[in-house]
Amino acid sequence: MSKRDYYDILGVEKTADEKAIKKAYRKIALQYHPDRNPDDKEAEEKFKEAAEAYEILSDADKRARYDRFGHQGVGGASGGGGGGFGGMNMDDIFDQFGDIFGGAFSGGRARSGGRQRVARGSDLRIKIKLNLKEVATGVKKKIKVNKLVNAEGVTYSTCSTCNGQGRVLRVQQTMLGAMQTQSTCQTCHGTGKIIGKKPSGVDAQGLKRQEELVEINIPAGVEEGMQLKVGGKGNAGPFDGVPGDLLVVIEEEKNDLLQRDGVNLHYEAYVSFSQAALGATLEVPLVEGKAKIKVEAGTQSGKMLRLRGKGLPSIQSYGSGDLFVHINVWTPKKLSSEEKAMLEKLDNSENFKPKPGKKEQGFFNKMKDFFGG
Repeated sequence: MSKRDYYDILGVEKTADEKAIKKAYRKIALQYHPDRNPDDKEAEEKFKEAAEAYEILSDADKRARYDRFGHQGVGGASGGGGGGFGGMNMDDIFDQFGDIFGGAFSGGRARSGGRQRVARGSDLRIKIKLNLKEVATGVKKKIKVNKLVNAEGVTYSTCSTCNGQGRVLRVQQTMLGAMQTQSTCQTCHGTGKIIGKKPSGVDAQGLKRQEELVEINIPAGVEEGMQLKVGGKGNAGPFDGVPGDLLVVIEEEKNDLLQRDGVNLHYEAYVSFSQAALGATLEVPLVEGKAKIKVEAGTQSGKMLRLRGKGLPSIQSYGSGDLFVHINVWTPKKLSSEEKAMLEKLDNSENFKPKPGKKEQGFFNKMKDFFGG
């Protein structure tokens, strides 16, 4: 099932400012808040969906990537599983955005029903280089990732300070009566657990470093700087918690022949003076294979030929771009005496004197014609 547009989720226009986005999120989050919809799975999913949309649109950098690349640019394209709100549970959402709710729900926190908070592991970020063919077709990559994993042989016991709740409730008598405050347990750091037995080489949270082979599915049409997410393949959560995500940043290898411009490709083709004057058939490279194009007799240097659909696929599935072939007439740098004599003779011909007309348009008019129709 495809992910919904973040702007649609919050019910705002793409031009909405930060204040409007925050207001829209608060309205939806309050509507589907767990305290108002106890044991309602559908409401909980909508609550998480709104939090995911707000997490992206409230961050200027993430919003810019989303506007350009869609869900794939902010980790919405799962590279091997996962999805949803980055593995965050309800407590994580309230920790990050709880101030938005004000005092509407117990200081902005949902009731946890006596369950301790599950710790989440940190995300990992790696870079992957792709050649133009891999960008055009999409590719599966298997890479080794050095990450933190839950070690075998580790035992846990319930934290005696908070009795496994992860939070400590304190009651203080004041002149206004008894006041209750709730805070994260400092003994177990909110996990409700403490390490009992652990083998050597394991850290204080029950984790150790280990190399893991991860398969990443990279969709066709990705661009330089785009970030994909492989859910649950980051560092393991402390105390047997929820793992973080693996964030994959795309890098593109430079192609010696084809230059990329979004979904379009450009190729510089060189022809001799005689080929431009007499006409010729040229072979030009594609991402895969080659194509033949016809250079009409009398072609001027700077002319562009367009091969429709021979560019790169759109990451948003809007079709493919085009390949633009730029024709350049090659002028020899050195001439023999015989060649000079021949050219000097031709230069005296009226037919060889420049006579530009309407067909010989300027560069900007050519671009307008190509992209306008």
